[in-house]
Amino acid sequence: MNTEEKVTYNNVKVQKYLGDKGFIVFIAFLGAFVPLSTDLYLPALPSMVESFHTNIALLNLTLIFFFIFYAGGMLVWGPLSDKYGRKPILLSGLIIYTLASILCSNAGTVYQLIVFRILQAIGSGAAVSVSVAMIKDSYDGRKRVSILALVQSMAMLAPVIAPVLGALVLKVVSWHGVFWILSIVGIIGMAGGFFMQETIVKRNNGNIFQTIARIGVVIKNPSFAVLLVTFSIQMIPLMAYISMSSYIYVDGFGLSEQVYSYFYAFNAIFSVIAPLFYMKLSRHYKNNLIITTCFSVVIISGILIITIGRISPWLFALSILPATLAGNLIRPPSTNLILEQQHEDTGTATSLMSFSYTFMGTIGMMLISLNFGNRIFVMGSMYAIIAVISLVIWIFINKTSSINNI
Repeated sequence: MNTEEKVTYNNVKVQKYLGDKGFIVFIAFLGAFVPLSTDLYLPALPSMVESFHTNIALLNLTLIFFFIFYAGGMLVWGPLSDKYGRKPILLSGLIIYTLASILCSNAGTVYQLIVFRILQAIGSGAAVSVSVAMIKDSYDGRKRVSILALVQSMAMLAPVIAPVLGALVLKVVSWHGVFWILSIVGIIGMAGGFFMQETIVKRNNGNIFQTIARIGVVIKNPSFAVLLVTFSIQMIPLMAYISMSSYIYVDGFGLSEQVYSYFYAFNAIFSVIAPLFYMKLSRHYKNNLIITTCFSVVIISGILIITIGRISPWLFALSILPATLAGNLIRPPSTNLILEQQHEDTGTATSLMSFSYTFMGTIGMMLISLNFGNRIFVMGSMYAIIAVISLVIWIFINKTSSINNI
């Protein structure tokens, strides 16, 4: 029996070595690569400005360029996984990620760190794009939605743990130690990838140029494209918050790096709870109502950030909390809904999804890095305005009949 002829039961491909539970944990681990790669060193950003004798805007390029090249890398890794299989592409990306993490730990200048972060980003793109594709390869229907929710919830533990762990590491070693930890993360990922069995059944038979060109075919699917835009623009305010949170809490409110990590983790906990909360809600309410309500909650949260978020760190944390809960609660149904619009080219479709989410998030990081007078006000405005736009588009597409499985 070759790797494309494994026995399946109820559309779930058997993983001989990892097992079903181990496979789910491994996918969640892969999904955590990006938050681990960004959030782990967030507490160190203010001190890294001094260490490199640079400024916030230049150091933030280590975040901005990470997401730009991470997004670009996914546009290549996903289609390649449709042609060559998920496993070889995953292992290739993880090798690049691990080596780049080692280089980051030894960076002597901020410019070196930017270059090494770009390499790290390209490698991590393989992990994330392939992980989502493997879910669609292996699960169908409500089982897929429940796996998406469970994996997202497990992956969201990374934003909870990473800043706290990063702050603890900084008490013992400098920021260099953070990247040594990411090197270990890469090695663990390679071990899991080695034992994972291939999930793809039907591969793309075209040459490499025809394989990459499938991106254009998928993006021309109107139902796929409109849903992708509707949900991906939510990343603009989210990534603005992630990239600027340490400056707001440490420089703005005067908190220590350790206390900042607790505030960040408090907010991130609701990213873990949200997907599980969705599974309970979905048993009683239709996805249409859940998604519409979530967009409305984000609008209210944006208004709260604008009006009371500047008063204290606790009010800022509490005002952004509804947006965090609603934004993550919407992810499992929206991801499954987008995937349902494209029945072939799964790797390409998931790459486009990840690219779009990352591209929009990068826009948010660049906007918030500009020299605005009050970043909290700008952040709240982003949340409110973007949610209004998404809600209007969502209400409009609900009136059409071209969207599958709404």
